[in-house]
Amino acid sequence: MEAVRSGARVSAVQQQRSAGEQLPLALVSEGSTVRVLKVRGALELRQHLQELGFVPGANVDVVARAGRDVLVSVKGSSIALGRDMALRIITT
Repeated sequence: MEAVRSGARVSAVQQQRSAGEQLPLALVSEGSTVRVLKVRGALELRQHLQELGFVPGANVDVVARAGRDVLVSVKGSSIALGRDMALRIITT
C-alpha cells in the first residue's frame, strides 16, 4: 500500500513540475534541476539562504535525498538541507 502512495505522490509532483507550477524544494525529485522562485520565512532565514546561493533565478540540482533531508548543488556548492528549510525554498 505504501508503494502505491509513494508512486502517486511522485506522479503528482511530476505533473506540477510539468505544468510550471510552484513547488517547495523539499518535494523535488532526486536528479531534477529547478530554479529558485522565492524564499519564504523570517528575514534572518531568508538572508542566510541567500548567502548560500538560494536567490531568485538560481538553478538548483537535487543531488540526493536521505530520509527527510536533501543534498543539493547551487552555484557550485553542495549543501545539505533539512526538510523544514527546504520547504521554505519555492521553485519552478
